[in-house]
Amino acid sequence: MNLTPKQLKILQLIRDSRVRSGYSPTMQELADQLGVSKVTVFEHVEALIKKGALVREPNKARSLSIADGVALPDEEQPLKFPLVGKIAAGHPIEKFADHDALNLGDLFGPRVGQVNSTFALRVDGESMRDEGILSGDYVIVERRDTARNGDRVVALLPNGETTLKTFFREADHIRLQPANPSFPPIVVKDCKIQGVVVGVLRRY
Repeated sequence: MNLTPKQLKILQLIRDSRVRSGYSPTMQELADQLGVSKVTVFEHVEALIKKGALVREPNKARSLSIADGVALPDEEQPLKFPLVGKIAAGHPIEKFADHDALNLGDLFGPRVGQVNSTFALRVDGESMRDEGILSGDYVIVERRDTARNGDRVVALLPNGETTLKTFFREADHIRLQPANPSFPPIVVKDCKIQGVVVGVLRRY
């Protein structure tokens, strides 16, 4: 898909807004962030819709969303490290073949046959501590709007807050379960799934 730098930036701003707040920015907000006129933004948005990169719900404000199967360039930059061996305390390193490598794109990117894109969020808080997700960690999230019971999800709550919890759909409600007894579960009638966690990164 042949997109201009401005069009790519618009897609990034829309994605980031939908992850944070569940809706897209207005044309004026996009214009302000890009430093261009509202008319220019409208032209870019219409071009993105025609190219199949954006989807808009008719007669609904703030309804722009990235089309299924569209990955932004910043979602397609896997890191790759040479994998030189495995280590256990008290044992020598077992050497791996020279061509082996640890490719983070293979670990955290879309599964075979899937087209979903991934993004990262920095964790703030200790509610998922007992699952090894600590404040300051980065979670790698696969962008999708559905989840299965037991998935760790980024969920947008009805009050507009976004949270990281384990998802359970029960009889007439959804339970978002923390992994820390100091935090109560969040029970809601419904919520918007922004993505499912596929990995955790921590830097020392």
